Amino acid sequence: MTDAHNLFAPARIGDVDVKNRIAMAPMTRNRSPGAVPNELNALYYAQRASAGLIITEGTTPDAGGRGYIDIPGLYDAAQVAGWRKVTGAVHAKGGRIFVQLMHTGRISHPDFLDGGTPVAPSAIAAAGAIFTKEGQKPHPVPRALAAEEIPGVIATYGRAARLAIEAGFDGVEVHGANGYLPSQFLSTNANLRTDEWGGSVANRARFLLGAVEAAARAIGAGRVGLRVNPGATFNDVADTDPAATLTHIATALKGQGLAYLHLVGGAYSYDAAGIARRSFDGPLMLNGGYDRARAEADIASGRADIISFGSAFLANPDLPERLRTGAQLNAPDTATFYGGNAKGYVDYPALAAAA
Repeated sequence: MTDAHNLFAPARIGDVDVKNRIAMAPMTRNRSPGAVPNELNALYYAQRASAGLIITEGTTPDAGGRGYIDIPGLYDAAQVAGWRKVTGAVHAKGGRIFVQLMHTGRISHPDFLDGGTPVAPSAIAAAGAIFTKEGQKPHPVPRALAAEEIPGVIATYGRAARLAIEAGFDGVEVHGANGYLPSQFLSTNANLRTDEWGGSVANRARFLLGAVEAAARAIGAGRVGLRVNPGATFNDVADTDPAATLTHIATALKGQGLAYLHLVGGAYSYDAAGIARRSFDGPLMLNGGYDRARAEADIASGRADIISFGSAFLANPDLPERLRTGAQLNAPDTATFYGGNAKGYVDYPALAAAA
């Protein structure tokens, strides 16, 4: 097996060198009160610095994109200073870290927006409810963005990307998946616009591609990744032709020099990885239920360049070493995934501690 097809070999993604092809997937942990990263967050990420690349939890690029309890932001000086603690701790251990930029759009509530109304492509509420500090509340009907507002929202991705570099990040990942704002624009049930931002695949993808372009212009395409999952229904989105959507996105990004394209795991109704590999010419990151054997097989075959792991990394700060040696994995405690303190966050034992 050549280094180019070895899960544990170094690689280069865009402008960033990584020490292996194992990434830590973005995972919301709800432990940044006031939207400002703190020392506990820094410890959590530093513990996982043996990943080839860490991708942080979803981080809002603008105050208008806030949603969920105690998620971090990247739009003011306090947040930049907080994130600098995180990036410094990760870099001190030889790691590389990207921040995931996540505008929640309609998956929010006035409770998170100082009484304001969440924005979306169309005034259509998502089904279900969101957990606020006052308990579960139904998703509100969002306010449809006016066409003249949309370029300003897209610009927040560029501003946040610049702040990310100021905060010491190696790059950013635009969150285009899971029913958040860019995904809402892609969706055929959440986006009923009849202007240049809705209707055709090209129009519905305009927001997402604009966000990627804004970030790339700000810090260079080689430090920008994108995460997508056309066809997934999380947060009440739908797509009548997800294969066409992914083909359009991947083709539009070809030749741009992006750091990577990241496909969220899940049961796709079409060959998402195959489309991405054929249509996109940059590094491809795959995600979803991987173990060592499957990860090695997909890297060896060239199906993927990087594999991202979610809850396995949450529970195993030294996951790459555990995979390399075949050591037993810690089981994740689902009760402590969201919110709380150090328990279930920074207290999972590494191999040396468990011995």
